[in-house]
Amino acid sequence: MADSTGRSGSRIRVLLVDDHQVVRRGLRTFLEVQEDIEVVGEASEGEEGIARAEELRPDVILMDIKMPGTDGIEALRRLRGLANPARVLIVTSFTEQRTVVPALRAGAAGYVYKDIDPDALAGAIRSVHAGHVLLQPEVAEVLLAQEDQSASSGRPGSLTDREREVLGLVADGRSNREIARALVLSEKTVKTHVSNILMKLDLSDRTQAALWAVRHGIAE
Repeated sequence: MADSTGRSGSRIRVLLVDDHQVVRRGLRTFLEVQEDIEVVGEASEGEEGIARAEELRPDVILMDIKMPGTDGIEALRRLRGLANPARVLIVTSFTEQRTVVPALRAGAAGYVYKDIDPDALAGAIRSVHAGHVLLQPEVAEVLLAQEDQSASSGRPGSLTDREREVLGLVADGRSNREIARALVLSEKTVKTHVSNILMKLDLSDRTQAALWAVRHGIAE
């Protein structure tokens, strides 16, 4: 049962943002049978999604990209500008590089396609809520192709042994807390290592760092 703030124990609070009512209804029907997930609201386009996110303060937002009015990418940028803490998982049918890359750069925590298996979608929600970056294999291939076209000038040799360890765990999808636990470090120290890695390799975010690690053999 929810308390006066709308929170409901340890369940993951999810907001659905999609312009197709049938899609929202299908997502809600499936997610409502998950014991650890609660759908707290819906919106039919980005502007409404931003307002609902500010009102409901969900943990995870499932958002389409192509919507009338404010689309998903613009909504992502504005949510990040508002310092909204919700993690955004893009759920879309669009596979083109021109939508994948901007969405991730705008702050998406994950990108999956609408034909994803329902149980895999529930797992994706749990994963991004835990702080991971989640990409379906097909999405990762698109990003790797894009990165190969504009590869960073950074080299593996510019990293210390500890930074390589941290980078390998970042590529494995670990959060700073999990990396700190694995390497017996403080979260602050891990955050510093991640910042140094991004600076040395001239990368902008953890997703690019993970892909760089795969391409240079630091992670599989």
